[in-house]
Amino acid sequence: MIRLDGVGKTYGDGTTAVEALTLDVRRGELLALVGPSGCGKSTILRMVNRLIEPTSGRIVIDGEDVTDVDPVQLRRGIGYVIQASGLFPHQKVRQNVMTVPTLLGWDAARRRARADELLDLVGLDPATFGERYPHELSGGQQQRVGVARALAADPPVLLMDEPFGAVDPIARDRLQAQFRQIQAQLDKTVLFVTHDIDEAVRLADRIAVLSVGGHLEQVADPATVLGVPATDFVADFVGSDRGLRRLAVTPIEPQDLEHPQTVTPQQPLSEARAVIDRAPEPYAVVVDGLGELHGWVGIRECVGEGTVADRMRRFEETVDVGDSLRRALAEIVQHDAGWLPVLDADQRYQGVLTPNSVHAALRRHLPDGVADLV
Repeated sequence: MIRLDGVGKTYGDGTTAVEALTLDVRRGELLALVGPSGCGKSTILRMVNRLIEPTSGRIVIDGEDVTDVDPVQLRRGIGYVIQASGLFPHQKVRQNVMTVPTLLGWDAARRRARADELLDLVGLDPATFGERYPHELSGGQQQRVGVARALAADPPVLLMDEPFGAVDPIARDRLQAQFRQIQAQLDKTVLFVTHDIDEAVRLADRIAVLSVGGHLEQVADPATVLGVPATDFVADFVGSDRGLRRLAVTPIEPQDLEHPQTVTPQQPLSEARAVIDRAPEPYAVVVDGLGELHGWVGIRECVGEGTVADRMRRFEETVDVGDSLRRALAEIVQHDAGWLPVLDADQRYQGVLTPNSVHAALRRHLPDGVADLV
């Protein structure tokens, strides 16, 4: 979708911001540009929509060389979101969102309908926020309006330059989660600049790690960048705790699970004790015939008369297949639990995760020969 072919930028004083970058952004993916200050991340982004003119190379969007397009028309077809939202302070929120549709000559009813649709998409009730001015919004709300404005004309390409960097950590976390949902729904091609490797890991389909001069050190999916850094520079940039960061991008899969003994709620306690006596663990998971999880029972509870339902305990938390190992480990630590039950999409019991199985899952997702990184 976006092709940078030997793109470079050298300023008049001889400073080279980007030397000769070749990079492809695939249709429908979010590619994050990360690297230290001065590596040319924002310069690369601004060359794509020609806010900065490249001094060498070609930039092609959907088969068309952008240097052959009128820059004003080019920018109207590319969504652009910056760190401070860039809203027009003298215009109300709805007017801000309608900026590009207005320039494109859309009629008033269509502009308003599109603005309200997008405000609703980013979680801002148009009836409540549409007639407010930017200064009446929080920083996080302003950033949502900035995203809505960038999407107003339904551009195929979205450029985002540190879009969530100026908001507090709690708002930033919410914005990241909401943007992931929006991207999954709209399937835009996104070039995303961030200095935060954790943000890149959370949001990106692939990450391009750049060093000074716009030199491409590695481009790969987050798990590969964290698990198998291509160079010493990448390893240093992503940090010595990259194994922990991989937890966020490694999903729980059925083969990661352990399978302790199970009993049903209706079983007599004596039968449950016999089951547990034959098992290596001093407990059993309580599951009914339909696969629904009811709780767990330990060997100490399996005494006297009655059924498992009389003595079983409920789980404080569960996770689903496909959730991240990071979430699973966080729940294990938070509840001081040795194991955590895992459910499928239909909320049927599948098995349990333990700290040992989390570690094994991380090792299993590494290529052969590099398992000693975790």
